[in-house]
Amino acid sequence: MELSNLGIFHTIVGVAAILAAVLDFIRYGKINLNAVSGKIYFYGTIVTSLTSLGISKHGGFNPGHVFSIFIIFLVLGAYFLNSKRKGSARARYFENFWLSFSFFLSLVPTVNETFTRIPVGHPLAKDIKDPVIGNTLLILLLFFVAGSIFQFRKQKISNKTARM
Repeated sequence: MELSNLGIFHTIVGVAAILAAVLDFIRYGKINLNAVSGKIYFYGTIVTSLTSLGISKHGGFNPGHVFSIFIIFLVLGAYFLNSKRKGSARARYFENFWLSFSFFLSLVPTVNETFTRIPVGHPLAKDIKDPVIGNTLLILLLFFVAGSIFQFRKQKISNKTARM
């Protein structure tokens, strides 16, 4: 389980971003870019996505790098909507969805890397095709879909309240 210095930095920042997002989901039901934890998620995700471009366990450009680039676009788009479209009720739907989708996409390589490395010496999965990874990602997808529906409904109520 050897990690380069870049890999160690990437992992530390990534774990901080994930913890900040989980804290926001618990507190607000969404990633809140106006809270300190939301800012930690935003900047941590940008740094983690950028540093992942310099990491490759299998050599060369791979699907994980594509995820990273897409995640960068999602969080930057959400940040734009949060800062430039504050009065737009419709923008909140996209902002919430893009941040949640970026979180879900971040978990895909996280699960793959974690399950194929931990516990050291006897990892949970042999490779990315291992059923434990597929089943875990399926459960996370179900949480993402349910969470998105919850966020949509909560935002709809919030938008109605703001109009009154």
